Amino acid sequence: MNSGQRLTSLNASQTFNREQLMFTLPRSDDNQYMARALRLAERGLYTTMPNPLVGCVLVKADKVVGEGWHLRAGEGHAEVNALAAAGTGAKGATAYVTLEPCSHTGKTGPCAQALIDAGIERVVYGMEDPNPLVAGRGLDLLDAAGIEVSGALMEESARALNRGFIHRMQSGLPRVTSKSAMSLDGRTAMASGESKWITNPKARADVQRLRARSCALITGVDTILFDHPQYTVRAAELGLAAEEAKLAAAKQPLRVIVDSSLRLPQKSLILQGGGRILLVHNNADAALCEGWPDRVELLSLPGKGLHEGRVDLLALLKELAKRECNEVLLEAGATLSGGFMRRGLVDELVVYLAATLMGSAARPLFELPLDTMAGKLELKITDVRAVGDDWKITAVPDKEA
Repeated sequence: MNSGQRLTSLNASQTFNREQLMFTLPRSDDNQYMARALRLAERGLYTTMPNPLVGCVLVKADKVVGEGWHLRAGEGHAEVNALAAAGTGAKGATAYVTLEPCSHTGKTGPCAQALIDAGIERVVYGMEDPNPLVAGRGLDLLDAAGIEVSGALMEESARALNRGFIHRMQSGLPRVTSKSAMSLDGRTAMASGESKWITNPKARADVQRLRARSCALITGVDTILFDHPQYTVRAAELGLAAEEAKLAAAKQPLRVIVDSSLRLPQKSLILQGGGRILLVHNNADAALCEGWPDRVELLSLPGKGLHEGRVDLLALLKELAKRECNEVLLEAGATLSGGFMRRGLVDELVVYLAATLMGSAARPLFELPLDTMAGKLELKITDVRAVGDDWKITAVPDKEA
């Protein structure tokens, strides 16, 4: 049975045998337990990468007998943790899991088999796993074992949890979010390059949380030279509960600096302290590639054709995908951000709008040399909300425009 054969538009009372495409639809009381599983999955938001976020709730006789979530790659998956919490109470239970149970052995064993071995009678899933190693095989394994399978349930919410993981599995690229802060007149930095600070502390805490959920952060050398940022996740600035903040700050994103000719001084503030750094250049002079700290990795990705003399940004994203980066945060100036936009490599824009004016000589949000209205880039605004005294605007490129 493949995903194309699964029936998800029938009355909830309809059931089929395996030979007749055995599949059932969710029941009226399933939503509350799946909602709980989704909330549990969120607990791994800052720690689970590169794995997907997954939550699991085990229910028997209308009582929760066990629950779990996936916290870190290499550690127990949500189903295994829930089964451990339930013990012998798992036999005969229904498992509510936000993502199709895995069917392959990686750093841990297959969760589908663990559910079978525990005597689970029914599995309700949120969405199918986009990982080609799974992609329906986990559901088929459960079905073949005679376990009743229902879903997809609350699929939109389940997909939103793992937007970066899904994007990488389906496109071979990480999901790129461009983060910018601008004044009411659309400026992000003074003419000198100075840009610290445009937004208020609450907006900056929101950015900290964006960083914490990202596998990698991309910036340009000019931003480093002008603002001297560290681009780290700092527990005290996350605005989270103490234990959650500690976990989030313990896993720093890979900091990627695009520096075509290696102009970054080796004593820069961003190179001090811990954390991994990937310094990407364009065939720089061999002498400039010497003497860097051990935790700094140099990577040459020369551009071609129209982009000769610059870093190949598409090749950079492909490299990050190979390193299992799901979500990438672009925190850069107008030139590099504009380069990603022009190449169609930005999946989402998050713009913090501050109630201030910076003047006509200041730098724009993106360097986009457009001459006519016909060449404008259309966006769809998906969310607008207040963050302290500033506004946070979220938008995506309008691919239909």
